[in-house]
Formats: sequence, structure tokens, C-alpha cells
Amino acid sequence: MSGLFSALGSFWDWLSTILDPMCGPAGIFTLFGSNTILACGDTGWGDEIALGLKVTIVVAVATLPVGLVIGFIVALGQQSAEKSVRLAAAIYTTIFRGLPELLTLFIVYYGMQILIQSALAAIGYQGRVEINAFVAGMLALSVVFSAYCAEVLLSAFRAIPKGQYEAGDSLGLHRTGTMRLIVLPQLIRIALPGLGNLWMNLLKDTSYVSIIGLSDILRQTGVAVRVTKDAFFFYTLACILYLLLAVISSIGLGFIDRWTKRAEVRR
Repeated sequence: MSGLFSALGSFWDWLSTILDPMCGPAGIFTLFGSNTILACGDTGWGDEIALGLKVTIVVAVATLPVGLVIGFIVALGQQSAEKSVRLAAAIYTTIFRGLPELLTLFIVYYGMQILIQSALAAIGYQGRVEINAFVAGMLALSVVFSAYCAEVLLSAFRAIPKGQYEAGDSLGLHRTGTMRLIVLPQLIRIALPGLGNLWMNLLKDTSYVSIIGLSDILRQTGVAVRVTKDAFFFYTLACILYLLLAVISSIGLGFIDRWTKRAEVRR
């Protein structure tokens, strides 16, 4: 079994190398930067910048579903019949929309370590605990994203007429079925512009994870600047990479928007 996992790991490494858009056989740095400071390998900074781009994308993609799920739950809580649940949801969104993202990151990264360390000390464990920087960064960005996401989803919920819920009841659907078959398709279509803006903000906010040691675009370009002293070139490159991600995201969001409105087009 270990041999199988090893073979799969080797295959994945080979596939990642082949399909690498930056330093693969047909990568941008390979084709256009082979004899420059952006060359891949030991002669340039192409590998490091490509790694930073991958880390930025992975952090953003990993944060998105977590933030959406938490935001959806909080939005439901804001509409709860229980006053205490509504209050808790309102406090959550107020706190994480009010705190700066960097401060939230520090609270999650260092606060989680202190909390876990204290809990383990209470049961007799005195070893040092260190939180994974990727997990901490993802969680911090998730709670900030979810706080704004909850407000967008709440507005979308309120834009759906109550008659839609009553129609589901008249068809004999359970409330879960009404939510899945009737409400959610409309919710996605209404909330998509706001969620798209939040995704763009999330791509930019990933730059904060460089503070806790993750090798994202900003950290890798910063290291290159300190070594080469060519600040303008590398920070301009960072701008281009973030703008490239924004353009690709805009194209993807446009496709999703057209897909959600396909029924309207047919009518």
C-alpha cells in the first residue's frame, strides 16, 4: 500500500511539474524568462515567485468554502425566531467586520496557540504548541470573509418573497427541500455580485498571511527585493500577478453569472 501511495505521489509531482503555468515546460517564466532574473532554477527567482502564486491561490480557494458555509449559517441565525441567536449572529458580524484583517489574523494565530496551550496545561501537558500558519491564515480569513458574506446573504434572503416559502409548503416540500429547490437557486443569483466582490477582496487579503510566514506572492517578492535590491521590478511583478488573478476571477464569475441566469434567457 505504501508503494502505491509513493507511486501516486510521484505521478502527482510529475503532473504538477508538467502543468505548472509558470515553470513548467510551457510555463511563462520558462518561455520568456529563461535568461533573466525570473529564470526557473538556481539562476533566477522564477521558482520562488511561482511558489508564492500557488500559495496565494491555495489559501484563497481553501478559505472560500469555509467562509461561505459559516456565512450561510450566520445569515440563517440572523433570521432566527430566537432573539439570542439573532443577537449572537449580529455580534459575530459586528466584531469581524469591525476588526482589521491583520489584527484578526494575529488574534487567531497567537490566540489559538495560547488557548490550546492553556487547555493542554490544565490536563498536565507542558509541551510547546505551535499552530500551523496555513491553518491559522485560512481560519482568520474565513471568519472575516464569513462576516461580510453573512450580510450579503441576509440581503439576498430578504429579497426573496415570503410567497416562495409558502409555495414550497403548498407543494408538500419539507423546509429543507424548499430551501434547496426553491430558495437557494434564487439566493445564489441575487447574492452573486456581492459574493464576487468579496472574492476579489479575499484574493487581496491573502497578502496578510505573509506576516505569519506563509510564502505567498508578497512574501516571495519581498525576499527577492531584499536580495536583489530591485524593488520596483518585483513589486510591479506582484501587481501583475494579483491583477492576473483578478482578471481570471472576473471571467469565471461572468461565466457563473450567465449560468445562473440561463433559465431567464430561455424565457
